[in-house]
Amino acid sequence: MSGSTVYVPADSSAVAVGADAVAEALGSLEDVTVVRTGSRGMLWLEPLVEVETPAGRVGYPNVTPGVVAGLVAEGLLSGVAVGASIGVVDEYPWLARQHRVSFARVGVIAPTDIAAYEEHGGWAGLRRALVMEPAEVVEELAASGLRGRGGAGFPTGIKWRTVLQTSADLKFVCCNLDEGDSGTFADRMLAEGDPFTLIEGMLVAAHAVGAREGYIYCRSEYPAAAATLRRAIDVAYAHGWLGDRIQGSDLSFDLFVRLGAGAYICGEETSMLESLEGRRGEVRAKPPIPAIEGLFGRPTVVNNVLTFAAVPMILADGGAAYAALGSGRSRGTQVFQLAGNVRQGGIVETDFGISLRDLVEDYGGGTVTGRPVRAVQVGGPLGAYLPATDLDVPMDYEALLEVGGMLGHGGVVVWDDTFDAARMARFAMEFCAKESCGKCTPCRIGSQRGVETIDRIIAGTERERNLLLLDDLCTTMTKGSLCAMGGLTPMPVQSAIRHFAEDFDRRTS
Repeated sequence: MSGSTVYVPADSSAVAVGADAVAEALGSLEDVTVVRTGSRGMLWLEPLVEVETPAGRVGYPNVTPGVVAGLVAEGLLSGVAVGASIGVVDEYPWLARQHRVSFARVGVIAPTDIAAYEEHGGWAGLRRALVMEPAEVVEELAASGLRGRGGAGFPTGIKWRTVLQTSADLKFVCCNLDEGDSGTFADRMLAEGDPFTLIEGMLVAAHAVGAREGYIYCRSEYPAAAATLRRAIDVAYAHGWLGDRIQGSDLSFDLFVRLGAGAYICGEETSMLESLEGRRGEVRAKPPIPAIEGLFGRPTVVNNVLTFAAVPMILADGGAAYAALGSGRSRGTQVFQLAGNVRQGGIVETDFGISLRDLVEDYGGGTVTGRPVRAVQVGGPLGAYLPATDLDVPMDYEALLEVGGMLGHGGVVVWDDTFDAARMARFAMEFCAKESCGKCTPCRIGSQRGVETIDRIIAGTERERNLLLLDDLCTTMTKGSLCAMGGLTPMPVQSAIRHFAEDFDRRTS
């Protein structure tokens, strides 16, 4: 390739701040080839333009169409350190000290360039899996210690083994891309930036359990992700990585993308299955579990994007290599998503065990406002509000449980000292009231009564009595709800009361 090659993200987060116009401006220059990639996940630097040089790709942050001509005149196309250049992107400290496994190719290759995918290690996991017996693949996965990254943290190997051992004329593999937690965006970024990793992970699952058909359930709020996935699926079919007798093997697998309709509850696996079958997204009572009676009553593997994205590396390098990463029973890496009142939001993939303080203060750079951190919510809108005194907690499943929190999908949302715990507790109940599928009473009615009770507490009406009533209500929701929606809504409410009790007494404010 002659001339200069520049890389401009086509990820939705970069496009939202003008990446398309920057790509157009660079593409209009003579002897310049523009490659659209995913985002490296350093969202405060977008649009981040990278220029290919003998030393590696040199990065130029926050580029706008108006500064392109000036940067080029000063030597951008030669990798000269002009403007706010961050130097060689792979050596940039914020990125270099991460341990990227699932996100290794995101931001590096063009999302649907299947040759580039293979050149950067793609298909190695599937190739190895295809020469193994299905049961061997399942045991390799079990040995890795991989747990579901969607929130529940259930051991993936056990789930796959259950599907493998359940007899049926047809089995399915389903990926839940209904990423609805506030402050999370990793599923979307991976789907937009490296869709073949997701496809490869699902193919390994299909071989392991004997599935012939799969679905990616993508939320309709992610149109770019859905479009990229569909293009990648078409390319995969054209190159023999989907369809009949994949790469000459005995594995045949068809894959489809289905769009959701905006219901948060469809992030729950049985609600997603209901929606895939053409019905209203509503939780199913368990048992039976989807691994035995899932989509259309057949055994079904249901995992989210990040879970499937970890599978190719596990099969390529072996389960033991993945299990060597992390801490305690939390093995491998976790993709954290920094958001909220934080200076440097984005994707941080590291081994389990990094402290919350390192994420917020080191990677995140503290708050945008410069004010002290007062609270951090880990695990989405149903996660606990942790006070600043808990910032040293290691980020793994068990340690977070010990401080009354949960990992969830890896979302980390930061607030400064203007955080109002009473208002956020009310928001948790209100969110549940709006998003509940209505199947069970504790969730449907409990959340409505929760909003009313918190309103009375905020208003100072029989405060002590209503705090006791709220605690009873939370216990009922936790123990009586059919799924995590109602069962976990009390977590942010009770953590807010436990750590920020003064916010619930307006007499002190």
